[in-house]
Amino acid sequence: MTPTIKEIAKRAKVSIATVSRVLNNDQRVTEKTRDIVLRVSKELNYKPNILARNFVKKKSNVIGLLLPESSDEFFTEIIKGVDEVTYTHGYYTLVASSHKYRTLDESILTFMQNGIVGGMILLVSSLNNNIKEILDQSKIPIVMISGHNETGKYDAVSIDNYQGAFDITEYLIVKKGFTKIAHISGPLDNDDALLRKRGFLDACRKHNLAINNSWIIKGDFTRETGESACNELLKMKTKPQIIFAANDMMALGCYDAASKAGIKIPEDIGIAGFDDIFVAKYLSPGLTTVRVQIEEVGKTAAEILMKKIQGRNGSSHPVVKISTQLVIRGSC
Repeated sequence: MTPTIKEIAKRAKVSIATVSRVLNNDQRVTEKTRDIVLRVSKELNYKPNILARNFVKKKSNVIGLLLPESSDEFFTEIIKGVDEVTYTHGYYTLVASSHKYRTLDESILTFMQNGIVGGMILLVSSLNNNIKEILDQSKIPIVMISGHNETGKYDAVSIDNYQGAFDITEYLIVKKGFTKIAHISGPLDNDDALLRKRGFLDACRKHNLAINNSWIIKGDFTRETGESACNELLKMKTKPQIIFAANDMMALGCYDAASKAGIKIPEDIGIAGFDDIFVAKYLSPGLTTVRVQIEEVGKTAAEILMKKIQGRNGSSHPVVKISTQLVIRGSC
């Protein structure tokens, strides 16, 4: 049975009000009394009812983190970064995601209307008018994690997708001498994907590299679409020398396709990715990619949200851009 404040008070031989003051960090309690109450609480394995406490205080110490439907490593690192920061500020992180039974719009409305969360971090692939309309009604602080750099009314954290894609493409052209480069893009309605594709195309144009449209294939950031896109490229009469996948999960799919086809990397075809997820360096050969400090993205978003909740960031809506860097390994 879950212990109560009443039991703690009885065991510590103090009033219920004193226990409440200790658990709420009230400085009016003596150090001796505080030590006794905390010791008894620990002995009883007392866990506070967060929702009940929030209801009494009319203030929530729960942060909502909304993610797209996905389970890959990128989102795990985002969660880790957010939770590390919110925990140090005395907040809990509640994670939810959209899926086939619940849209992102519905998830946002649920967080906004039930009073559970005191702030929200929202990772969105793009800001459509419906989401903007919903967010405009919000009474709680919101921070976006988005590839879209012109959010305007919202505080946001953004990866420098364009520059990262430009840099790795330029490296492949100038340093490695590739002239036949394919690109597996992300979804067409995803701002990160569009910026990475633009960076790829602009680097090709800068170095007067012919762009073969049949070598640009749309994926959806999953390992499966990376494999199918790679299979499509390998079946072409004129094959590319290297494939630049818009994220590492699709690059992993390329490894799968090459392995099944008996094609060696990098001898027969090169592979490059974007994100530098944990497994990238353990592939054989290791994946050349663009490193994104993914955990730092989550931490930065959480720090901004904490400042908003505490009223320390004024009325401005900054967009913080997280830089990227090339990681050169043996895949090309």
